[in-house]
Amino acid sequence: MKRNSRLSLALHTLGHMAGDPAGVRTSADIAEHAGTNPVVVRRVLGKLREAGLLTSEKGHAGGWRLAREPHEITLADVYLALDESLVATGEQEVASSCSVENILQRKVASVLEDVERSLVERLAATTIAEVRETGPVKHG
Repeated sequence: MKRNSRLSLALHTLGHMAGDPAGVRTSADIAEHAGTNPVVVRRVLGKLREAGLLTSEKGHAGGWRLAREPHEITLADVYLALDESLVATGEQEVASSCSVENILQRKVASVLEDVERSLVERLAATTIAEVRETGPVKHG
């Protein structure tokens, strides 16, 4: 799943954290494992902390830790915490005075909003723990 790299990074990281919920992971370790920059990790995981999914501790023994049990964190929680949309939704300004184009834009926006709602509902049906339990987890 590389369509949205922030979502992919967040889910990948939480999936590994679910294997050791009490464990603490540093941004540097997560970044090395994910093949990205620690600053990117801190930005993404900071959003998860703001949403109450992670906690962070500074200092020598600090790092990131799950704030809730893996079975209490849904994929929708992660998706919504990142405050992004995989589906373009919302009203878009139409530069045209054409009534047909305006009607089409509103109709398409309505359909896309329904798709987004359905996506969130389906993501809410799966927890990080369930993803972990689906099969053997390969590191990498």
